Amino acid sequence: MKKGFTLAEVLITLGIIGVVAAMTIPTLIANTRSQQYRSKFKKTVSTLSQAARMSDAQYGFDYAGINTKCGSDPATENPENIMSVCSLLNGTLTGATYTKAGDLKMKKGKDYVPYTITSSFQSSTISSLSNLSLVHAYVLSDGTIVAISPELGMYGCNLAIGTKIQNNYGGTEMASCAGFIDVNGTALPNKEVSCSSGSNSLTANTCIVKNDAQHMTDIYPIRFHNGSVIPATAAARYVLNTAK
Repeated sequence: MKKGFTLAEVLITLGIIGVVAAMTIPTLIANTRSQQYRSKFKKTVSTLSQAARMSDAQYGFDYAGINTKCGSDPATENPENIMSVCSLLNGTLTGATYTKAGDLKMKKGKDYVPYTITSSFQSSTISSLSNLSLVHAYVLSDGTIVAISPELGMYGCNLAIGTKIQNNYGGTEMASCAGFIDVNGTALPNKEVSCSSGSNSLTANTCIVKNDAQHMTDIYPIRFHNGSVIPATAAARYVLNTAK
């Protein structure tokens, strides 16, 4: 006598597998995306910090030594002739392309529209990040976007040893030393990372960012100073500190 599963048993088993898959696949996708975002953010912060150190070694200035804003033709600025953030990055970043953030395009449906982001840091900081047509941007070889305030160079981006930025907007001077990293390029969600619990203030140490689509997103506010690039919000700081 041959034995086997009945049609009802097969259908019930497939149904159970479907339910389990529906419950676990979104979590797996969220965790994978979260790890990608964390890794690219950490890599980009390291790349920008290394650029400052290379510039200091080769040309004698880092972010603290910048004394002028990027000019009318930022892509051609040379660190041997001018000390701007654009010349610094031109002289140290390999494979990066300069553009204005407002000239970037993102896909929306079947069309390509001007690049925009959703960011409380962008809209609240006094560093002119809110007008992307003025914001300097470098597209790295892996597609990551590094956006930089057009006001960087008005003040020296110098932070004394042991000094911490006391709020997300940095005060008058550090506000001009601002930017953001879009680890996902122009692809959506183009939304600033946010705390799922706790405060997004740098003075607090309570922010936690869950691995979900609402909070673990692709925009990370940053500050340039001395030989470093640092997170400008508690949410960005949490992601950097928990990246492997």
